[in-house]
Amino acid sequence: MFLSGQPLHSIYRVLARDNRVVSFHCDAKMVRRSDGRPWFIHGVAFDITDLKRAEAALQEERNFASAVLDTVGALVAVLDLAGRFIRFNRACERTTGYAATEVIGRHVADLFLVPEDIPRFYQIFDQLRAGQLPPTFESIWTTRGLERRVIAWSCTVLTGLKGAVEFIIITGIDVTESNRLERTVLEISGREQRRIGRDLHDGLGQHLTGVAFMSKVLQRKLREKSSDEADDAAKIVDLVNQAINKTRELSKVLLPVLSDSRGLMSSLLRLATEVEDLYQVPCHFECEGVILINQSEISTHLYHIAQEAVGNSLRHAQPQRIVIRLEGGIAPMLSVEDDGGGIQQKWPPAPGAVGMGLQIMSYRAKMIGGTLDVRQGSGGGTTVSCTFPCSVLESEE
Repeated sequence: MFLSGQPLHSIYRVLARDNRVVSFHCDAKMVRRSDGRPWFIHGVAFDITDLKRAEAALQEERNFASAVLDTVGALVAVLDLAGRFIRFNRACERTTGYAATEVIGRHVADLFLVPEDIPRFYQIFDQLRAGQLPPTFESIWTTRGLERRVIAWSCTVLTGLKGAVEFIIITGIDVTESNRLERTVLEISGREQRRIGRDLHDGLGQHLTGVAFMSKVLQRKLREKSSDEADDAAKIVDLVNQAINKTRELSKVLLPVLSDSRGLMSSLLRLATEVEDLYQVPCHFECEGVILINQSEISTHLYHIAQEAVGNSLRHAQPQRIVIRLEGGIAPMLSVEDDGGGIQQKWPPAPGAVGMGLQIMSYRAKMIGGTLDVRQGSGGGTTVSCTFPCSVLESEE
């Protein structure tokens, strides 16, 4: 300071009489004589011991939080209000193959999101910036090796002193393998269901048909002999025919005809007819135009969603009318609407708050790239709707 003449700003520690370490922030300047020669140094010191302790405690808390974030198995990232990364924990690094230093400052949509997920991301991000917390959702992240990983996300926000949102925290779990296992279980279940349907139709159905034929022959022979047992034989024939009809109905439920692009429409129409016949509840199938679906697997999932929704309505809502509706266009949708008691819970529900039927419907919707929505109608009743990608639609030639 003597050489340069510039003021001095410094922080230093001193040892007090009682051996306490006291931190000072000192501002000092040169005081000169009238002829410009240095005269003395004048300084003012501020005791910043409490401030330094607070800084040390804050740093310790940050170190603890960092250690927790880097050891948890969940993906944790912090975004600014522009969608750029400002924190990227080690689980994110392991899952994506990118180091945090490569990611910090870059926009999430530029690195990981697949094109089809970007519009939905911006919709959810706008909700978060407005302070609204969306439900748990899934998106696909692309790794450095171009592998697609399915991540189930939950989000929260950090607000400033004035309550405005400053940062967005996203926490995710890689569910790629669990989804794959669930898909395998569902496929095995579907194969077994189809096998049972074929066995009922081709095995038990044919066997009962043979029994019915033999019983009919026996009835005719007994009548020719004017035997009193002819009426009993006729009753046996009727019972066997009823068993054949029930077997065929069960095989149709287990093995819907969805092999061609028109299969879903015909199967939904048959479902509505069977509901009316079996339960005496008016059930109508509505479809504007011809909706052709080029993948039998997707048709099968949609059919079972409608089947489960109708079954739930009949079991729990005591409806007077059910409508099954299939719509095409830019946002194709399958819906089942009733005028029954209505659903009492919000959708999407909290984990574990719904029965197995709704869980399976939701999973089937997810399997075909769609979304399930369950809501109470304005005039009562419940509407279960499943939107699915328009890419599966086939144009009618």
